[in-house]
Amino acid sequence: MQNEHTPMGEGAANAVDAVVEKAQEVGAAVAEKAQQVGQAAVKKAGEVAVNVRDAAAVRAVQVKDAVVKQAAAAGKAVAKKAAAVKKAVVNRVKARKAAKKSVAKKVGAKKAAVKKSAKKAAKKVARKAGAAKKTVKKAAKKAAKKVAKKVASAKRAVKKATKKKARKGGRRK
Repeated sequence: MQNEHTPMGEGAANAVDAVVEKAQEVGAAVAEKAQQVGQAAVKKAGEVAVNVRDAAAVRAVQVKDAVVKQAAAAGKAVAKKAAAVKKAVVNRVKARKAAKKSVAKKVGAKKAAVKKSAKKAAKKVARKAGAAKKTVKKAAKKAAKKVAKKVASAKRAVKKATKKKARKGGRRK
């Protein structure tokens, strides 16, 4: 099987060399292709990252605009509600002041009427008291005169009686 003129395994070595050479070529081609694919992947990843970042920025701006719009609408609604509440409070305060003024006016009128009535009653009482005082004074004078008359009459009677007794008593002695 082996030939003396051909060294053993020379064909196999050539085959191995050919396979190694072919493997190196394929390896180099694979490495080159892998490098190209890697560069393309890096480039594509960069593009995707930029696109994602740009899309996120656009979306963030849209969200921010929507939030600002909603906040402005909420602010307007709150301001409108606050204005309505303020108006209601002002109206209530005005109504309370008007009611207080009306009550004060009525109380003042009643107070004046009561005062007038009290003055009138006081005058009437004073008039009646004056009349009563006059009557009492008159009656006291009249009674004093009557008493004075009776006292005078009694004095005269006593004097008369003493005189009479003195005359009678003097004759007896």
